[in-house]
Amino acid sequence: MRVNIAVAVEPTGSTTSLYEPGRILVYRKEQGNWQVVQEFHYDLEQDKGVRHMRQKVDEVVRFVAAESQVFVGLSVIGIPYFELEKAGLSIWEFEGQPEEFLDYIIAQEEEAQIARDQIQPVAIPEPKETAPGHYAISLKEIQENHSGVTTKQVLQPFVQKGAFSNLEILCNHVPPWLEAMAMEKNYGYLKEQINSKEIKVSLAKKK
Repeated sequence: MRVNIAVAVEPTGSTTSLYEPGRILVYRKEQGNWQVVQEFHYDLEQDKGVRHMRQKVDEVVRFVAAESQVFVGLSVIGIPYFELEKAGLSIWEFEGQPEEFLDYIIAQEEEAQIARDQIQPVAIPEPKETAPGHYAISLKEIQENHSGVTTKQVLQPFVQKGAFSNLEILCNHVPPWLEAMAMEKNYGYLKEQINSKEIKVSLAKKK
């Protein structure tokens, strides 16, 4: 499996967050050794406002998506996470020097690909209308069964389209991309812990 891995690093070479200025190094394994094949300097310049930061995030994502299939950072959250996932990148969080975890990541990616190849197609559930404009869906089954269907496949097209007034989502854990998309679409977002294994998230269109 030939995979390029992009890693966000600070000046010492350890992983860092995209919210901190740094470099993205693209690694490829050549003849048993990891080599840096591309490099990109970045700075999201958050002090210049959200719109400017989004433009900088887009530059980072375009580079990473063009050069690699996997992205690694110390912490990958918020808008960068959402945009990287939307671009189809596999996202990992690690602390330390890339040489300490690259072999582990590639092994896990290979195992995941084998598992995906063996999964039988399953029906993708859809939100059900409980009242005019009000919808509900449970993600618990797909989160528990590891069927190969992702929460993004189930929910993102519906949330993106926005053909609802209110959407209630029951889940074991909140999908990392969901809050970022709610912010992007300017939806009201409310998270409620029902019990130790159940969370309810409500999305509402702002009037």
